[in-house]
Amino acid sequence: MSGGGGSNPQDAGGGSTGLTDEKRREYWKKNLTVIGILMGIWAFVPLVLGILLGPTLNEIGSIGGYPLGFFVAQQGSIYVFLALIFFYAWYMNRLDRQFGVEED
Repeated sequence: MSGGGGSNPQDAGGGSTGLTDEKRREYWKKNLTVIGILMGIWAFVPLVLGILLGPTLNEIGSIGGYPLGFFVAQQGSIYVFLALIFFYAWYMNRLDRQFGVEED
């Protein structure tokens, strides 16, 4: 593991994070990439599955007595949003460890 103690060789010119400009840009690029993917999923589930494909999903089946399209639009989207939040937190903790900028 890297980081801690301030003896990181990347500290030269890295500011308070201890990252070089190149590493900082790589960290930010990975962060923006995962945010873009998660935002795409965030938009896809309620708009496409809940609204555009809702009538089709309603014909496929039901969950708990509710038509599938209605369930996805109302409850499924919330479950997906929660899963995205937990995934993002997990991913960012992993990314922080990878770049040696994790919090204690």
